[in-house]
Amino acid sequence: MEEQENSEEKKEAITNLENKKGEGSFTLIIIIMIVSLIIASLWDKAPAIKNSVHAVLNPSAGILLNWNLNIGMLVVVFAITLLTTIVQKYATDQKALKELKKEQKEISNQMKEFKAHPEKLMELQKKQFKLIPKQMKLSMRAIAYTGIPFILFFRWFGDYFIEAGNPKLWLGMSWFLFYILFAIIFGAILRKTMDVV
Repeated sequence: MEEQENSEEKKEAITNLENKKGEGSFTLIIIIMIVSLIIASLWDKAPAIKNSVHAVLNPSAGILLNWNLNIGMLVVVFAITLLTTIVQKYATDQKALKELKKEQKEISNQMKEFKAHPEKLMELQKKQFKLIPKQMKLSMRAIAYTGIPFILFFRWFGDYFIEAGNPKLWLGMSWFLFYILFAIIFGAILRKTMDVV
């Protein structure tokens, strides 16, 4: 009885989520991505964009990198990852995401049980595939707030490291590899600490 009530609550939460207009829409994400690409392509053609970003980041992130390249880069990556994690937590419907994740886990467990039954397995796979777009829409909503700043920061990183002669960071890593590696590490720690899906 309790399982049925939980299942009904879950279905109701997902239905309510689907009925919310504008929630988790791919349209806004696509618009932000297009604007980000336009800004990135205008970086060298529109000096106002480049100069404005340099005016903000040179005296902040630039000072950290000039002080100590490795530690400064670590601090900058941590700050960016912290901000994006906070945005992810408060710009997305964490309750709905947790429900979707829980439902996906239940389906995965059921799929293990029905390995010998191809027709039931296929049904469960279809059910699982229907959840993926919903989860993506909800998860990617934070891009609306972080997409453009993220692109501007990356363009600034590119300029900074070119001007500095492309110095290598720890273990001979490029700035891009260093960023990706430590953003993954910090992101995993921060998401677990802050309970972000």
